[in-house]
Amino acid sequence: MEFKDKVAIITGGTRGIGRAIALELAKNGCNIVFNYSKSADAANALVTEIESMGAKALSFQVDAASFEGAKNMVKEVKEKFGKIDFLVNNAGITRDKLLALMAENDWDDVINTNLKSVYNFSKAVITQMIKQKAGSILNITSVSGIIGMAGQVNYSSSKAGMIGFTKALAKEVGKVNVTVNAIACGFIETDMTAVLPQEYKDKVIEMIPVRRFGKAEDVAKTAVFLLSDNARYITGHVINVDGGLAI
Repeated sequence: MEFKDKVAIITGGTRGIGRAIALELAKNGCNIVFNYSKSADAANALVTEIESMGAKALSFQVDAASFEGAKNMVKEVKEKFGKIDFLVNNAGITRDKLLALMAENDWDDVINTNLKSVYNFSKAVITQMIKQKAGSILNITSVSGIIGMAGQVNYSSSKAGMIGFTKALAKEVGKVNVTVNAIACGFIETDMTAVLPQEYKDKVIEMIPVRRFGKAEDVAKTAVFLLSDNARYITGHVINVDGGLAI
């Protein structure tokens, strides 16, 4: 298996897209390290499932928005495995409100979790990847960062920031064989979209050319491709997995 004995760090790994990526990589032989914020039960269940596939798994209860937390987590991973092959920046939250009604903490929480976490973990792994002269970073962004969404000024800003981060860092580290790409997700069936009113979902589906929400596995399979040897000549790109929503 191509990913056998490789090591991936995934932020926000216990649910939705992060969990799907963790399982898809583990299925291909990759060892998985992930952080979580609340549910130890969900984290333990994911560790067990990954280990049942024959891969190694570690979980850390770490706030992705914490610079020190990210640094310490990555340090432990390097000490345990001796290398870091992949980083998937997936941690994300929403605090949807019109800007006129948006409190400062609604802005700060989303920016810190969605965007500062990308800085925190990328900063923590990049020296190791440069030293190895190998590695890939994959940022899970959103079409909200490309086309903007009303009621999501904070979320759209954080996801647009991830796109700029992806392109800039790709230019910095391409010469040492490190790639940086992003996946811009559309409406994917996760806990985040499950709470949307059905009437709103029906309206959104009418806007999506393929007339359905995507599945977390759709994102996971694209992620595995972008982290694979087949994508070593792809860097600085944003691949939309959105059913055509952003066309």
